[in-house]
Amino acid sequence: MSAPQPASVRSPGVAVAGARPGVDPRLTDGLLAVAMTLAIAVVIAADFDGAGESGPVAYVFAVGFGALVAIRRLAPRTMLVLTVLGIFAYYALGLPVIGMALPAVAALYSAAELGRTWWAVGSGVVLVAVAAYFRVAEGQPVTYLYGYELVTNVALVAAAIALGVAVRLTRAAREQAERVRLLTAAEQAQAADRRLEAERVRIARDLHDVLGHHLAVVALHANVAGEAVGRDDDAARAALGQVGDAASAALRELRATVKVLRGPLPDAPSRGSTSLAGLDVLVRPARATGLDVVLDVDVAPGALDGAIDAAAFRIVQESLTNVLRHADARRATVSARVVDGHLLLRVADDGAGRRAPGAEAGQGIAGMVERATLLGGRLDAADGAHGGFVVSADLPARLAP
Repeated sequence: MSAPQPASVRSPGVAVAGARPGVDPRLTDGLLAVAMTLAIAVVIAADFDGAGESGPVAYVFAVGFGALVAIRRLAPRTMLVLTVLGIFAYYALGLPVIGMALPAVAALYSAAELGRTWWAVGSGVVLVAVAAYFRVAEGQPVTYLYGYELVTNVALVAAAIALGVAVRLTRAAREQAERVRLLTAAEQAQAADRRLEAERVRIARDLHDVLGHHLAVVALHANVAGEAVGRDDDAARAALGQVGDAASAALRELRATVKVLRGPLPDAPSRGSTSLAGLDVLVRPARATGLDVVLDVDVAPGALDGAIDAAAFRIVQESLTNVLRHADARRATVSARVVDGHLLLRVADDGAGRRAPGAEAGQGIAGMVERATLLGGRLDAADGAHGGFVVSADLPARLAP
């Protein structure tokens, strides 16, 4: 019996109010109109008071009261006013008693359900007051009026209005819940998009770090092999072996990345050897080029969150890649300590610093700074006080909850 919302305010995904899914509201109103007509016709035919004439005019009024139910959704106030006026006209013609509240129940309910509550209350008061006045004027005992008929009429009017208000509020609550559900679903979709974008950025950053490192090793050993061919074939073969190892490692990283992109996103990136515990494997190709890499790492297992551990590994990797590419260094030192809940990471070399050709190019340092900042830390990269280049990072050992 609820009324539909106007199309302009109907929420997407919300079923049409006023009818169950698949039931035409016009059919519902038609059945209500027939039920109202039959109910009034039965009361007219019964003529409980025996004071009126059950002629055709009375049944015409019964059909009219029922017909008004059919327009309750389109014009609830019009239906209410015409119903009240029709009741007055019915009794003015001296037709059989049908009660004041019965013909008005549907009108009062519809007006209250569609938000015209005060119209329904006002009409109900008018109906009850007029009925009481004419009963007294007819000489009926006041005790009967107040003890039975007035209470019955007030109860019927109040029940019709209260039911209409309750249905309207229930429908509004249901639609509000549906809107909240849709907004929540949209917010969850946006959060998923943000997570996906963050994962793409992480993959791009890791690819840059990993491939940059391995390709730098490949380039250096290829140059060594080219210079050694014909003069020191053993050195050339060793250099080419390092080229093959670095290329194989790069291909493994690419295959792992493609596997991640093709499958569902994991809750957390797979760490594997991407941690400070894997630095020995990381620096092995760099040492093979002749760079003396000193590791001074004192970090207990489990002292770092996985994301911090992986970020520290990537920072060392990118720093050593820059040393191999630009620094023309003979020695690099990697140190890591956990002090007061912070990971202090430092990569220093004895090379040319920013004076080295191409030292300012690329996005390596910017990527390291961004990685540290996202984790709540900071990273500085500058020429060392005694030469060379120094990358120092201060990262939280644990991510904030």
